[in-house]
Amino acid sequence: MQPGMTVSTVARLHGVSPSLLFQWRRHMAEGGQEAVRADEEVVPISRVRELENRVRELERLLGRKTMETEILREALEQARPKKLALRLPSPPPGGSR
Repeated sequence: MQPGMTVSTVARLHGVSPSLLFQWRRHMAEGGQEAVRADEEVVPISRVRELENRVRELERLLGRKTMETEILREALEQARPKKLALRLPSPPPGGSR
């Protein structure tokens, strides 16, 4: 808000009621007080964005590792039947026991 502008002027300029602006201002002030009462740290939006980006990066890495694990599990499952077949005794000569 520019110096000298009233709430009524700003409300008219943006097509909202002055009471709504006062309500928003009260909610903002109460939210800040609530954070202080709860002994919570007020974090700058830049830090929040930084942490959100880090979470996205970690989720991407987790997805990659999960995919690698699934690929390795499938490869292991395909290799196991071959190992079992190699361990089975050969049938006796002549075809029957």
